[in-house]
Amino acid sequence: MWTSLGPPPTGADPGIWIGVGIGTGADPDSLILMTDVGIIGGHGKVALLLEPLLIQAGHQVTGIIRRPDQAGDVAATGATPVVADIERRSTAEIAELIGGFDALVWSAGAGGGNPERTWAVDRDAAIRSIDAAGQAGVDRYLMVSYFGAGAEHGVPPEDSFYPYAEAKSLADAHLAGTELGWTILRPSGLTPQAPTGRIETGDGVQPGSVSRGNVAAVIAASLDLPSTIGRTIEFNDGAIPIRVALG
Repeated sequence: MWTSLGPPPTGADPGIWIGVGIGTGADPDSLILMTDVGIIGGHGKVALLLEPLLIQAGHQVTGIIRRPDQAGDVAATGATPVVADIERRSTAEIAELIGGFDALVWSAGAGGGNPERTWAVDRDAAIRSIDAAGQAGVDRYLMVSYFGAGAEHGVPPEDSFYPYAEAKSLADAHLAGTELGWTILRPSGLTPQAPTGRIETGDGVQPGSVSRGNVAAVIAASLDLPSTIGRTIEFNDGAIPIRVALG
């Protein structure tokens, strides 16, 4: 839940804090107030950066992870780790798991290399999680996709990247066809660079690169901004503060 319009808490990066709209100047009337956020793929590199941002913003955060040995890293961010292999859970089982969340973030992935698992995670499990959100009454759903996904992704079937491109595109399309309060985020190639709190997005933007820290900040801002609902947002690192860029 939105708790403060003052300066960033101790340990928060001021640039990112203000970049996501949590700092001075944020209009509380333009925000979605949420308490419980679940992150599928809670041990991913982006998720581990996202979790402390959400905690610092006053949210309760659950990081859903596949293996018990990942729990310590998630707990260190302030989030609550929950071990559940989404790849192997039915829609009903996922609905039971996420019931009570105000928002769900999909930040999971098969990691490439195995086409069968890519289909199983990036398409099938993602779609089951979307349907589960509808069943469980989790109205806000944010999908982390990739820049260039969609029906016109243009990756030929013989390309090794095709299973990922097609799986993500199908999951995105499924989400966009629901009545959920959805947002699809499509970051460019991810880098380990320090986050700047600034991006570029909009018509004419071409694929480039974006730091994982900026992706985490965009997710955090998007969860709070109703202007992002029903939108697919492709973005790179850039010069515009995140909250301004997201509109």
